[in-house]
Amino acid sequence: MSDLLTPASAADLAAGAAGVRIRLLTELADLDDVYRLFESIWHSGTAHAPVSREMLRAMSKAGNYVAGAYDGTGMVGACVGFFAAPERHEVHSHVAGVVPSARGRDVGRALKLHQRAWALGHGVTRISWTFDPLVGRNAYFNVMKLGADPAQYLPDFYGPMGDAINGDDDTDRLLLHWDLTAPYVDRAARGERRPGCDVRALRASGAVTALGRTPGNEPIPGSAQGRTVLIAVPDDIEALRKTDPACARRWRVAVREVLAPLIDDGARVRGFNRAGWYVLDRESR
Repeated sequence: MSDLLTPASAADLAAGAAGVRIRLLTELADLDDVYRLFESIWHSGTAHAPVSREMLRAMSKAGNYVAGAYDGTGMVGACVGFFAAPERHEVHSHVAGVVPSARGRDVGRALKLHQRAWALGHGVTRISWTFDPLVGRNAYFNVMKLGADPAQYLPDFYGPMGDAINGDDDTDRLLLHWDLTAPYVDRAARGERRPGCDVRALRASGAVTALGRTPGNEPIPGSAQGRTVLIAVPDDIEALRKTDPACARRWRVAVREVLAPLIDDGARVRGFNRAGWYVLDRESR
């Protein structure tokens, strides 16, 4: 793929590969579809809905980002973001979701690249958002596919949500910074992945395991005293919350106790692999 690929072209290619069309939304009927799509994913009810139709209407009128992804069946994904303080030149991407029937097609990536092109067109150079650090597929997507950098650990950020995905778990989140003009983000937009996440090779070269995982999917505390640090997350935390909520809570506490202080002390997340391991480096990029 050409090094001259523009953000808009990268977004168009991603949408085509995902089999969707993405457009900005302002009409009430479309905004109602966004609300219903998010409700079909989170089942949060009106008390904890991430957005309402009325709020979406106000946000879009004020020039914020509200977009939907469509295929032949209708809306299959949506993303909502709002501007941060002017001096930060930043958009906070509040919520994004893709219906289960459209997952595995990189619809989410197409939405984020569309949002990136839109933001750059508005003079914005960074997008931030939060995600649950226990959800491995989201960690891989955010860090490896998009090139976003975890910047801060936020314990129980939203408080109780009680929806179908979060259950009764604490809503710890990682705050991400996506530096839209960074070379590694541009490479990610062209389909490249961050290297250096082979856990076996990293251990052989001196990486330490701050948190491991037993064959029974329990957390095992280790040592964080090293330059390169490995942290495991559970296999499928969302299923674990339903089948063994006590174990899910043990994972929440264990990851919080090792990941939060490392990030607070300046360690950088180098990557996340599909086997469910964060790779952190105490030295800057």
